[in-house]
Amino acid sequence: MAKQSFFERLTGAVKVGGDEVEPKQSKRSREDDADWLDETADKEGELTVDVYQTGDMIVVKSMIAGVRPEDLDVTITRDLITIHGKRESERVENEDDYFVRELYWGSFSRTIELPQEIDVDEAEAVEKHGLLILKLPKLDKKRTSKLKVRTV
Repeated sequence: MAKQSFFERLTGAVKVGGDEVEPKQSKRSREDDADWLDETADKEGELTVDVYQTGDMIVVKSMIAGVRPEDLDVTITRDLITIHGKRESERVENEDDYFVRELYWGSFSRTIELPQEIDVDEAEAVEKHGLLILKLPKLDKKRTSKLKVRTV
């Protein structure tokens, strides 16, 4: 068997009797890609986050640019936080007018299990220039206090 040319190795083309033959199509076709895109169209996007701690609190940051406050829902418990929202797309008359479409539009959510219990009543959520910042004060389980016993 003759050594394959650089082009043949690159494209997978095979020379048969001096004629070049197109490479075999992969099992995945453009129709499969379209089906895959249709399947994911109804699913929620997953929000990207940064989560870190300071001495007395856990901080969660996430980019939510383009989301109106009324389209954002933040639910917290002592050890879990869920951020859910929706980014509405601007309507364009003709989809063929796009050159590139990379921005995510639609519903998104993210649930984060916190590494330590937090004080739900003291938690704070702030949006600044499209950045959501959640400040979650840690519960200090080692803190003790003395109760004075009263007689009734």
